[in-house]
Amino acid sequence: MKPIQKTPTRSDVLLLYAARAVRGFGDGFAIIILPAYLTAIGFDPARIGYVAAASLFGTALLTLAVGFIAPRHDLRNLLLGGAVLMACTGAAFPLFEHIGFIALVAFVGTINPSTGDLGVLVPLEHAMLAHGVPDEERTRAFARYSLIGTLAMAAGALAAALPDFVTQAGIGELNAFRLMFGLYAVLGLVSAALYRRLPHVRMDETRASAPLGPSRGVVYKLAALFSLDAFAGGFVVQSLLALWLFERFDLSLSAASLFFFWSSVLSAFSYPVAARLARSIGLVNTMVFTHIPSSLFLIMAAFSSNLYVTLGLLLLRSALSQMDVPTRTSYVMAVVTPAERTAAASVTAVPRSLASSVSPALTGILLATSFSGMPLVVCGALKIVYDVALLFCFRHIKPPEERSAPPP
Repeated sequence: MKPIQKTPTRSDVLLLYAARAVRGFGDGFAIIILPAYLTAIGFDPARIGYVAAASLFGTALLTLAVGFIAPRHDLRNLLLGGAVLMACTGAAFPLFEHIGFIALVAFVGTINPSTGDLGVLVPLEHAMLAHGVPDEERTRAFARYSLIGTLAMAAGALAAALPDFVTQAGIGELNAFRLMFGLYAVLGLVSAALYRRLPHVRMDETRASAPLGPSRGVVYKLAALFSLDAFAGGFVVQSLLALWLFERFDLSLSAASLFFFWSSVLSAFSYPVAARLARSIGLVNTMVFTHIPSSLFLIMAAFSSNLYVTLGLLLLRSALSQMDVPTRTSYVMAVVTPAERTAAASVTAVPRSLASSVSPALTGILLATSFSGMPLVVCGALKIVYDVALLFCFRHIKPPEERSAPPP
């Protein structure tokens, strides 16, 4: 029997936005709570780096598996499964203190030490969202998706200060952290309730048997470049950046939550700016020419010895560094056929997760050296190399809306 395929409606797109907000709120505080919790139970920076690496490596493998089965299964059911996994992760994390068990939960679970668009649920949401909007609205839809998620993460970052207030009420520090993990589990159940209201969507199985067909070469080249970018970004995933601020400047949990709140707010409002800018100069140019200055700010922050100067440079970086998120997603969805979108989202996301899973372990070691800012320098330099390579390889490959537009 031919698989049923239903196009999501506007209300379904709003449900996707709502689920992204719920997940973003949970990720916002989990990213900051994770290194603080691991430090509280006695982990040093190297072991925290190993846990972060295990989390990203597990995310990559699970995303790869989902990418290959998604074209033959109901996207709604896969989203439900990911939300249940999120709930189980929150429930399981505070049960263990041995590094082996914690690394296993991090490997299997959904708590990701990085911001941005990594995670098993992301390619599924991207594919369903791309189904529900026309080409001319696609970039703006992904910009709204990223804006909502990042604003929710900003609110979650503020919530990361709750353990400081809870401990003042007489509850122990570890119990306060466990309560936050419990809240993360509840948010997973809320996400499942939202996904349950989505329509059943199955990709058309009558296409070529390979998940990737005519766009295979372009997707693989993009995946290779995105892997370099992700490997660089893995040196300063948000959990390890928080750890660097804790170690270098003795920043409190409350102060860190306030900083990451404003960092997320600046990133969030850069998304609609990116969508507007892309209409003027194109998707690839927007990705490249906003990314390079952000990398320079990161490198300068590594050499600053003043807390306020460092935070200012990192905030400037946040205002620019994520402008490539909606434009990159839109570009990938634009240069492949509709039937290949789920596989393309996964194939470009998985190498990014694999590449970013290697560098956190190296970061944990570099943080213990005499120059703890080295991970920031390495990250910025590699990202500039990525930007130049992306511009060189893809400046002539245009999405449909740019091919049909009149020349400026």
